[in-house]
Amino acid sequence: MIDLRALREAPEDFRHSQNVRGEDPGTVDRVLAADERRRATVTRADSLRAEANLASKAIQTATADERPAMIERAKQLKDEVKAAEAQQSDADAALRAAAYLIGNLVEADAPVGGEDDSVVIETVGEVPSYDFEVRDHVEIGTALGAIDFERGAKVSGARFYFLTGVGALLELALVNLAMDQAVAAGFIPVIAPALVRPEAMEGTGYLGAHEPEVYRLRDDDLYLVGTSEVALAAMHSDEVLAAADLPRRYAGFSSCFRREAGSYGQDTKGIIRVHWFDKVEMFSFVRPEDAQAEHQRLLAWEKEFLTKLELPFRVLNIATADLGASAARKFDCEAWFPSQGRYRELTSTSNCTTFQARRLGVRYRADDGPAPVATLNGTLCAIARTIACLLEFHQQADGSVRVPAALQPHLGGRTTLEPV
Repeated sequence: MIDLRALREAPEDFRHSQNVRGEDPGTVDRVLAADERRRATVTRADSLRAEANLASKAIQTATADERPAMIERAKQLKDEVKAAEAQQSDADAALRAAAYLIGNLVEADAPVGGEDDSVVIETVGEVPSYDFEVRDHVEIGTALGAIDFERGAKVSGARFYFLTGVGALLELALVNLAMDQAVAAGFIPVIAPALVRPEAMEGTGYLGAHEPEVYRLRDDDLYLVGTSEVALAAMHSDEVLAAADLPRRYAGFSSCFRREAGSYGQDTKGIIRVHWFDKVEMFSFVRPEDAQAEHQRLLAWEKEFLTKLELPFRVLNIATADLGASAARKFDCEAWFPSQGRYRELTSTSNCTTFQARRLGVRYRADDGPAPVATLNGTLCAIARTIACLLEFHQQADGSVRVPAALQPHLGGRTTLEPV
């Protein structure tokens, strides 16, 4: 949720932010109007309560003749207070609903525009040439006995799969490599729940525009997460963290589920765009003034992991209309897929400033009292896509796949994956 005080003081900044996001800037004025109505109801309710208290006290010193009228007036004021409090409650709800339609205030360094306007800020590694006809990860994974697409579809439908044999071992190796790196960097490892309550989804900004992507269990009023960011952000909801405990960093592993609504016809083959995958996600709670520096650290850890996997990649500064409601700024790392001849997203990291913390009630003890923390997230390893990229990039002419040196200890010392 946005900072209402900041909105009152600089509404033009929020109008601009909404505009470059491709959203309605008029929402800002509707929030300001709702805020004004709410403050008016608060003033009226406070005034009536004060008057009612004075009236009650006056009865105690009133004469017998004065008392009946004063009692009647006190009852009337009590009813008016009750009505005013109901109006205040309605105004609170209306303001909250209006404010939830405004995305986070974008950072000035985010490029303006849509997906095609994101800016490449760094390219790491060399795109190789192959002296044989490259195969895609579907063909390679099948030959290795690593991925079973046919039975995945039989059991669960389109865009599901089994990881089998070395495919299953490769997932576990990637998880262990990612967790080792995260723990060495000071992250607390977490196995996070994949089912969360609506408050967690709403608080992190994954309802609203993202709702068509989300699986919902209506009988239980629970949602399947699309990222462990949701559970990690909500871990400390309605808590006040000690300032000495910041930054507080978690590395969460969970299964992730996405309906992929609107993606029909895109990446229907393979495991690049699927309904279920596992992921290791970094999540940080920091002081707001430390958020931008933490964002750079998360990006550096993502780059370090991709470098360990010996993959060439590029870093994108994501344009404003492609940020998502919670992010003030986002960087993506895209790795090279030789079968497609292009870079594809493997990781991303977002600075959500205090947006999610205000919704979830996550605060810390600042010098002048409790204040919202800043939250940031970064994908360390989206397993399915990473496996697809590894199989393609490290393929060899004889059908085998070279194992990057950093992964070998987690794969029992294997240096290559051989066709079965």
